[in-house]
Amino acid sequence: MQGYMNRPLKKRAQAPVYVSPNQLVLAGFESPFDLKLNPTNRWVVLAHLIPWDEICNLYLKFVPVGQTGRPPLNPRIVLGSLVIKHMCNLDDRETVDQISENIYMQYFLGYPSFTNETPFDASLFVEFRKRLGMENLNAINEKIIALKTKIESKQAVGNQIVESTSNEKSDDSQPSDPTEIEHKGRVIFDATACPQDIAYPTDLNLLNDAREKLEELIDIVYNPTLHSSKPRTYREVARKTYLHTAQKKRAGHKVIRKAIREQLNYVRRDIKSIHTLLDAYEGLPFPLKHAEQKYLFVVQTLYEQQKQMYDSKTHSVDYRIVSIHQPHVRPIVRGKAQAKVEFGAKIHVSVIDGISFLDELSWDAFNEGSHMINYVEQFRKRFGCYPREVLADQIYCTRNNRAELKRLGIKLLAKPLGRPSAMSIHVSPGERNPIEGKFGQAKTAYGLDRIKARLQGTSESWIATILLVLNLVKLAGVVLLYPLIKYLSFSARLLKNTFQNLWHILEQLFFINQIRYSRQFININVA
Repeated sequence: MQGYMNRPLKKRAQAPVYVSPNQLVLAGFESPFDLKLNPTNRWVVLAHLIPWDEICNLYLKFVPVGQTGRPPLNPRIVLGSLVIKHMCNLDDRETVDQISENIYMQYFLGYPSFTNETPFDASLFVEFRKRLGMENLNAINEKIIALKTKIESKQAVGNQIVESTSNEKSDDSQPSDPTEIEHKGRVIFDATACPQDIAYPTDLNLLNDAREKLEELIDIVYNPTLHSSKPRTYREVARKTYLHTAQKKRAGHKVIRKAIREQLNYVRRDIKSIHTLLDAYEGLPFPLKHAEQKYLFVVQTLYEQQKQMYDSKTHSVDYRIVSIHQPHVRPIVRGKAQAKVEFGAKIHVSVIDGISFLDELSWDAFNEGSHMINYVEQFRKRFGCYPREVLADQIYCTRNNRAELKRLGIKLLAKPLGRPSAMSIHVSPGERNPIEGKFGQAKTAYGLDRIKARLQGTSESWIATILLVLNLVKLAGVVLLYPLIKYLSFSARLLKNTFQNLWHILEQLFFINQIRYSRQFININVA
């Protein structure tokens, strides 16, 4: 008892109270962050770019605050930490460590001063993704875009500014005469797969994982007081049989088929043994927890699918399970050279003036060409008008889609039907580069190529957060030059100061040493 009393108590992380960035601050009472930090740092620019009041209100709308217990985490810390994680492509633990070490990240999260303490435990990232969800993150994404690019008042669609007099979105009903609706801007459509962080699934490996999980469940269900003897599982023999084939450098078709048949027999025996053991619990509390019951149902479904493919000598089945730990993952056939089949969610994205919108996310493979008109209607709901031009891949260019777009008065920029004419103007392949660049940026820099979340909801939140980070990076680059450009028409002195500030920013951000000779231009007497 004395040793327990002398043990130091665990110190909880501090929970700073949310303070609106729009709150007025008297001169001379600024925080140390406001006085010392570099105003052109990316985290400082993003901190002023994001409308924290609006998105924190959206967060509190879906995640209400309890009246009892410890005060909850600051919503700005919750949302900002997710942005930091994906913007730097860090894991959960490394993100928490980076926040505790980086003064600019703490300023981005709204800290009043620097602290060495971690903001929260890394395991809370799972709860953040569960609470937010894909729909809430998409709402936050569109809110940021609407407020910072003036989409509700001056919609920057394509290369033309669309004046809008109302902030309300149009209704969902289809207009009687679509040609009467204004057509503005250009939209680019495309779809891609978001691979999950799972091992490449083979039939033999899946059956081996299922057998090992069933053996664990047998150890849990078996009770010496209820059962006379523990059923035999032959786990050592089954393991040796599996390794005999799995460790071969090149196993033939007959050898693999024989090994699959043996593993199917072991799995069938273990499933029958579990059902026999569970019969003894009639009238007693069920021995398996919720997660263990889920594994049992998944393994039984996997056995039925593998048995069906083995009997029919095929390698495809509807709703095929490729991981017993993530049964929601499905194979997505892409037909590419590097990966003909990818395992994960398939998303459809619309790119409008460099801004990305998540139109659809599905764990089952879908034909994006058959959903094209739905994506056009989503464009109308966002901006109150149809796009003037649609730039899409060949899979979208069906005869039905062409006829419907023609009825709506929308121009499709794609390869025309029929024999190509020598005089016709064809679409350059490089015109679709912006959306391919977005996919490359998201997969290379922000972790879209490997979704490490394991649950279906947390994986969807992971993907939606990456799209949010893509737009923040894009808007940060646009807003960075706005304070310099808006004063160009005032006076020659302000013009000179503008060029000086512009040079200072370019020198710090991009390290342009090759054009230092142009510094002389700034000293010209423009008056």
